[in-house]
Amino acid sequence: MDLLEGNLELKEIQKLEGHTDRVWSVAWNPATGAAGIPAMFASCSGDKTVRIWQQTPSARCSASFECKAVLEETHNRTVRSCAWSPSGKLLATASFDATTAIWEHIGDDFECVSTLEGHENEVKSVSWNASGSLLATCSRDKSVWIWEVQPGNEFECVAVLQGHTQDVKMVKWHPFMDVLFSCSYDNTVKVWAEDGDTDDWHCVQTLGEPNNGHTSTVWALSFNSTGDKMVTCSDDLTLKIWETDSRIPQETDGYMPWRHLSTLTGYHDRTIFSVHWSSEGVIASGAADDAIRLFIENKDGLDMPEGR
Repeated sequence: MDLLEGNLELKEIQKLEGHTDRVWSVAWNPATGAAGIPAMFASCSGDKTVRIWQQTPSARCSASFECKAVLEETHNRTVRSCAWSPSGKLLATASFDATTAIWEHIGDDFECVSTLEGHENEVKSVSWNASGSLLATCSRDKSVWIWEVQPGNEFECVAVLQGHTQDVKMVKWHPFMDVLFSCSYDNTVKVWAEDGDTDDWHCVQTLGEPNNGHTSTVWALSFNSTGDKMVTCSDDLTLKIWETDSRIPQETDGYMPWRHLSTLTGYHDRTIFSVHWSSEGVIASGAADDAIRLFIENKDGLDMPEGR
């Protein structure tokens, strides 16, 4: 599969300043950046705030971003993760204060309309499903919670998933199906699905060392645009590619097992904390070695453009 031609290059076009502590996560608003709507994204930080950045016209460059709002005085510890609902109207922020806040975009303002409580300690990640009807959170308390969106910006916890034996680092919904993925300090990725008969959520697969999984903490995961491949990154200094056959009729509650496809190793020499698979088919990985690596798929597998 020929995804891109030639080498890739990353070029800094702007440095955004404002946070007074490390920035943990950024998230693009999916309802912006097209049809004449200026691109918008959120950033969250150890300074206990969330900042909203919006693209503005600039004679100097095609993409100039300004801070349009600072969401503060809601979380009292680090804000670790942020995620927009598919409609772009709601923003969820997860904090080390053990809460998840829901913000509604009303006009030019953002209002905290709900606070989700229940985790025993730090909430590490938050993710919306494709329809925006479900929200998942995970925590250092080793649990994953699934919340159902109710009328009036109310949220009801419909499942508390206990399966990981250590801190859960990230949750991520499949891009099309209501199947949830979580990765953990216990070196595994767990896949969760709802039982069609009982409406109970349960673990349908664990991707770990016995099935060519990671040998240390799994920090993040991301899906390709068609949802049939997934990339994971780890403290074991590798990226792993997984695949599922989405063309086979979904026989088991809408779930088909995932299998290991390949391992990318030798590109980072310290923990790989972040990975993302772009809609154009480029995988970007970020690690503690201060490097960002870009990978593209070729007919022999995945490769990294030389010198990137």
